[in-house]
Amino acid sequence: MDPLDLGPTSHSYISQRLRLHFVDWGNRDAPPLVLVHGGRDHCRNWDWVARRLRHRFHIIAPDLRGHGDSAPSPSGDYSMSAFVYDLAQLIHGQKLAPVRIISHSLGGSIALRYAGIYPELVEKIVAIEGLGPSPAMLAQRREQGVADRLRGWIQAERDLAARLPRRYASVDEAVARMKAENGHLSDEQARYLTVHGVAQNEDGTYSWKFDNYVRSFSPVDISPQDNWELWSRIACPTLLINGKESWASDPVADGRFAHFKHAKALAFENAGHWVHHDQLDAFVEAVDAFL
Repeated sequence: MDPLDLGPTSHSYISQRLRLHFVDWGNRDAPPLVLVHGGRDHCRNWDWVARRLRHRFHIIAPDLRGHGDSAPSPSGDYSMSAFVYDLAQLIHGQKLAPVRIISHSLGGSIALRYAGIYPELVEKIVAIEGLGPSPAMLAQRREQGVADRLRGWIQAERDLAARLPRRYASVDEAVARMKAENGHLSDEQARYLTVHGVAQNEDGTYSWKFDNYVRSFSPVDISPQDNWELWSRIACPTLLINGKESWASDPVADGRFAHFKHAKALAFENAGHWVHHDQLDAFVEAVDAFL
């Protein structure tokens, strides 16, 4: 049997004293390709994409801190700077640069910042709805004073501290919740994502693997202008992908696309926020050609 026909192997690395998990799909002599998942997701959500591309690339897919099989942050630090540092440590420690990256949602925001910080280390980057809050959302935030934002964050942290992870009596019950989150998923996709996304508790119930604290976003971050500057520093070809049925704002329509110097935008019909699940064949065809 061809080793590439087998599944990935599990590994770990250290970042800010946290042991973080990643899977390696083999083919180490091929160009490196890092797949970065979104919030409250896990590295195995890329498996369908990885299986299509592993013969051409050496694919690494990490679990973000507090997600999947990576350690949670003891302090509850899930700031963008912490996530960017983790990605930088993975690429540095595994000697993956120059690297290609495919990313989704939160993972896209992380990867685009990394590519702006280290433009010489990224050869090509794909971001699926990874530009973060829309201009309208940012304008709404600016209407709040800094004290109100911080008060809101403190209260959110306290609420999360009191919130117990939801428990499901069976995997089937968790699958139903997964399908409710994304109606485009097939039964097979929803079950696969759930099996890799839950852990069994001592009492026999199941809970999602991600840390509850990842639901809270840091009230302190770089300014939108600084973020735009990082996007403008990206030197490699960039592919920005959106689903036409998603809640996310279209970067071409809202003006964010203009901050990229070497970007192409692509919107998929019959797809929501998870384009790589909703339109797998079309997505892989477009991304394979781009890479």
